[in-house]
Amino acid sequence: MKKNNNLAKGIAIGIAIGTAIGVATGNIGLWLSLGIAIGAGMSTAFKDKEKQKEED
Repeated sequence: MKKNNNLAKGIAIGIAIGTAIGVATGNIGLWLSLGIAIGAGMSTAFKDKEKQKEED
């Protein structure tokens, strides 16, 4: 369950940041989708880093 929780947090942060940048630049569609992608990527990267720490 923790795996899904980290992914959800990453996507939520990405949506928030993407929306803020999208409103500031006037292109919400672009930045919202980029925010989701970046948030999902960051959560996956952090998950992999945590997995490596557990293995050591």
